[in-house]
Amino acid sequence: MRRFAILSTAILILAFEASAQDTTKKHFDGKTWWSHVKTLADDNMEGRDTGSQGLLRAEAYVVHELSKDKLTPAGSDGFYQPVKLDKRQIDEKNSYASLVADGKEQALVLGEDGYFGTLVDVPTKEVTAPLVFAGYGLQIPEKKYDDLDGIDVKGKIVVYISGSPADVPTGLSAHYQTNLERWKSLKAAGAIGAIRIFNPAAMDLPWARFSLNRTHPTMGLAGAEFQETAGMKVSFAFNPTNAEKLFAGSGHTFAEIAALAKDRKPMPHFPLAFSLKSKAAMEVTPIESANVVAKLTGADPKLKDEYVVLSAHIDHVGIGEPINGDRIYNGAMDNASGSALLLDLAAELKAHPEKLRRSVLFVFVTGEEKGLLGSKYFAEHPTVDARAMIANINTDMFLPIIPLKVLVVEGLAESDLGDQAAKVAESLGVKPIPDPKPLRNYFIRSDQYNFVRHGIPAVAMSVSADPGTAEDKTIETWLANRYHAPSDDTNQPIDLGAAALFEEIVLKLTAQVANADGTPHWKSDSFFKRFATAGND
Repeated sequence: MRRFAILSTAILILAFEASAQDTTKKHFDGKTWWSHVKTLADDNMEGRDTGSQGLLRAEAYVVHELSKDKLTPAGSDGFYQPVKLDKRQIDEKNSYASLVADGKEQALVLGEDGYFGTLVDVPTKEVTAPLVFAGYGLQIPEKKYDDLDGIDVKGKIVVYISGSPADVPTGLSAHYQTNLERWKSLKAAGAIGAIRIFNPAAMDLPWARFSLNRTHPTMGLAGAEFQETAGMKVSFAFNPTNAEKLFAGSGHTFAEIAALAKDRKPMPHFPLAFSLKSKAAMEVTPIESANVVAKLTGADPKLKDEYVVLSAHIDHVGIGEPINGDRIYNGAMDNASGSALLLDLAAELKAHPEKLRRSVLFVFVTGEEKGLLGSKYFAEHPTVDARAMIANINTDMFLPIIPLKVLVVEGLAESDLGDQAAKVAESLGVKPIPDPKPLRNYFIRSDQYNFVRHGIPAVAMSVSADPGTAEDKTIETWLANRYHAPSDDTNQPIDLGAAALFEEIVLKLTAQVANADGTPHWKSDSFFKRFATAGND
């Protein structure tokens, strides 16, 4: 009987892999995916802001489609997993900031010079404290790197430029630039706040676009367990175009700092000539949103209790300041595209459930745009056994706006799941590459990172192009003009063939992981191996 079972399993795996290696027309044509995108990014959804009625409608559509495909509800309340949040909104009319030196104040213009963040303790109070420049503001023990070494930051506000030294690997760099890790170091050294200067060499958007929606509500997970920046009194983002005023009288210039940051070179550390006097008036309101979770049960009597997790965030940024007269930030690519992909895969896999040994968990998370909140909550409070989640494949803004010839695999070098993703891409004629823009920290900027922090090997993939090509320029133009803008709607050019091929890659990777005898493991030299449990170390 055991011999027959092994033979049956082998036939099952080969059957699915043979099916998955057919042309993309075998499974997808991009049309059903685009139909889902058009529904989720319709003006009726009002940009799917976290906790909004528009997001509720989008999630209801997802639940309807999952129910139609007869997937099993896997939330804590049917398909839903409620998530409690605190909405935070800066009251800029009652907020102020100025640079103080020798008894004189130089007012900062909110929106033009900088803007307040909402990571601070509540209630907020006026704060006056000296400024000190601390390079990238990082401590990275694994590389014996310490921007706080030799400078006194106790009771002070640390000014830093975003980025990291060139000899720090991408994953390691990204990890220590999270709010949690950075503030942990700054707080331990005695700092009371931080001012981030955007690195001009690594900005997704021009300053005007960052600043446009600066008073739009942000959110955090409710409850003490999720308070990552307790003790922070000042959080401020500074416009690099105006950053020279911070360095006046210090013996250094921002031009000098920006040039070093562009090439990821070591930084000087020194006190600045100013103190910051500021108050960020802020309103805090409790709200509730939800993740949507569904399950497709595997066919293997033992392995069906393990899960391959497919995730995508369904939220976007809602209604904001108008651009060209349009106030609805539809979020077609970011991330109706990923949610639509999950719906397409759910329907396809449900049509052939006997071909998967393990179960697949479909997780549509809320609050990604507010700080990866839905995935953070799910990873901390999963609706299945946490130890049973063996891999995460996350899809966020995969950008099928050019032909799919090159595929970025975030996490490519960290686990053998990355190796599998690369091989799947190659088998379908697509070139896999690691993150080509490490300064932008993409690996920590979407929901896979919360699975990684809980030891689960993860990848996130997207359509890319070789540097300097016309396709690369198309992507950069899209980021400059459509990313987090109302023009990320369903009127933009889309390559349905690229979308179909991308879905084929995700489908084939999912099947391989679900049907393998073993589970993905972290590589021995991966920084993220430290988070692993006994099952995936």
